[in-house]
Amino acid sequence: VLAIKQTIYRTGSDPAMMNLLREAVRRGKEVTVVVELKARFDEEANINWAEKLESIGAQVVYGVVGLKTHAKMLLVTRREGRQLVRYAHLSTGNYNPRTARLYTDISYLTANLKLTSDIEQVFTQLASQTKINKLHYLWLAPFHLQDKLIEMVDKVSKASMHGVKGRIILKMNSLTDEKLARQLVIASQRGVEIDLIVRGACILPAKRPGFTERIRVRSIIGRFLEHSRVYYLRSGETDDLYLSSADWMSRNMLRRVELAWPVTDLALRQRIVDECLLAYLHDTRNAWTLEADGQYR
Repeated sequence: VLAIKQTIYRTGSDPAMMNLLREAVRRGKEVTVVVELKARFDEEANINWAEKLESIGAQVVYGVVGLKTHAKMLLVTRREGRQLVRYAHLSTGNYNPRTARLYTDISYLTANLKLTSDIEQVFTQLASQTKINKLHYLWLAPFHLQDKLIEMVDKVSKASMHGVKGRIILKMNSLTDEKLARQLVIASQRGVEIDLIVRGACILPAKRPGFTERIRVRSIIGRFLEHSRVYYLRSGETDDLYLSSADWMSRNMLRRVELAWPVTDLALRQRIVDECLLAYLHDTRNAWTLEADGQYR
């Protein structure tokens, strides 16, 4: 291993990950850490770890002024023979040993050349604040994530107007972004069937006759805190599945550094659909459904 780059949003006071990064510095690896100092409840722990890492020679970056770095990503560069190979980890959740046991999240490991190249570019942009080049696969907030999501919903919506069956299933913590909510309403009025699995705040009314009768909203409150974000959009025989660190909130779209990335492997996609979407839609024990009168039952 030659280099390790990682974002740190919510670490906790005794994280094994931080100790491993310190050990990597001691072994001569180039370690770059993007630390978010305004991570609620973890400000003090993050400042302490930033100082400890800086004191032993790690490069510590504090992100872009005015934007909270909420993306969860890790990039490892290795020398393999005569080649340099990158391995990346992307996650819907934090690198925190406590919340990892209490939250539902998805970890995604990849060595895809274009995806790891995108992640390298994002780290470079956070460290140097230079203009980011066009990305292959990643959608990045606050630059184009909201626009890409609107574009995707609009694509399914327009196809539905021409008789192509449309289906959207979204799982997230909160849905409070007006632009995205309006786009979903328009899509439903054009014939797209929409299921929203939103644990917390949701500004979109469901099952309203003549307005949102094709939109169903449910909240799952169970043993674990629902924290994973999954976006599934299908038009006819074509479908897309994205994972993300971002909820559909204005702050996530416009005031934070967030990532969304596609899952292209068919077996992995099917697993996520089965375990993270369909299982939740069929739940009859922990689900609260939003009725037309605005009440959850």
